[in-house]
Amino acid sequence: MNLKSLFFRLPTKEKMLFARNLEVMIRSGMQILQSLEILKAQSKSITFRKILDQVIFDLKNGHYLADGLARYQNIFGDFFINLVRVGEASGTLSENLKYLAEELKKRDELQKKIRGAMAYPVVIFVATIGITSIMIFVIFPKILPVLTSLNVELPLVTRTFIAISQFLTKYGYLVGLALVGLAVGFWAILKIPRVRFMWHQTILATPLVKDMSRSVNIISFSRTIGLLLRAGIKIVEALEITANTLSNLVYRMEVMKVAEGVRKGDPMSKYFVASSNLFPPIFSQMVVVGENTGKLDESILFLADFYEAELDETTKSIATFIEPIMLLIMGGIVAFVALAIITPIYAITQTLGR
Repeated sequence: MNLKSLFFRLPTKEKMLFARNLEVMIRSGMQILQSLEILKAQSKSITFRKILDQVIFDLKNGHYLADGLARYQNIFGDFFINLVRVGEASGTLSENLKYLAEELKKRDELQKKIRGAMAYPVVIFVATIGITSIMIFVIFPKILPVLTSLNVELPLVTRTFIAISQFLTKYGYLVGLALVGLAVGFWAILKIPRVRFMWHQTILATPLVKDMSRSVNIISFSRTIGLLLRAGIKIVEALEITANTLSNLVYRMEVMKVAEGVRKGDPMSKYFVASSNLFPPIFSQMVVVGENTGKLDESILFLADFYEAELDETTKSIATFIEPIMLLIMGGIVAFVALAIITPIYAITQTLGR
């Protein structure tokens, strides 16, 4: 593995297309090697073509496809690699690739839903900053000399705005650097596992986003372990693989505890019942049903669909709640700036008219 491939990240959509195209080719009767050669020729990414070159080389030297992909675990992940490995061992590679493509498509759609929920507040925030910046750095400096030359007492709102404008004009770059420094520092400190764990705990306790975060993690957990179980992977191994795919450390640690308990012989549902703050009662009950009927994979995949529908409602509720607040904040800032500029002009006009 070269340094470039170490930092290369294949988007979820591209992994989905790779799995789907490979599945279609294999199902149509083509050999894996030939299929990979075609996919390599079609790829627009130089780095991904080099990765496929290495995978093809491994196949030609007697290795399995999963072994070749495992060289690039940072790109494909344990979930992808293990489903391919089980598919090769059981003769169900095309079927497992189909499951993979479907799951990756759903993950891509989930990411789009989350981005969509955050898009409107971000647009409003950027627009507010943009309008305010234009007024502070472009419009107001042209008006300020006129206001100060009239030697009249300016309204409080105008004096406040002048102070803010002068401060930002003089020290704006320092404020910008400080904000960038805070952002970089926050990102760096989140690399510390304990800090990241506490941050994830905070997210799960924050009223506005906790429901969305819980749904996202339950969906990710349910789809991943459901497909791994359907593919025939043992439950303890499936739990460990699934835990490593979860980005939230609180959920990751909880699932690892479940894996340890199941290894000792306990039912999986026992731990979900005890963690009702992370896994609601309906989740635990469906897992119990799956364990009792021997259809655990079906029950868990049903839960993924259930919580995806719930996530849709949650994102709509958040958007409905945030939109008027953001508009009020934007309106308040713009109104403050407008009053700071218009009020003294109006007062001066009235004075001159007498």
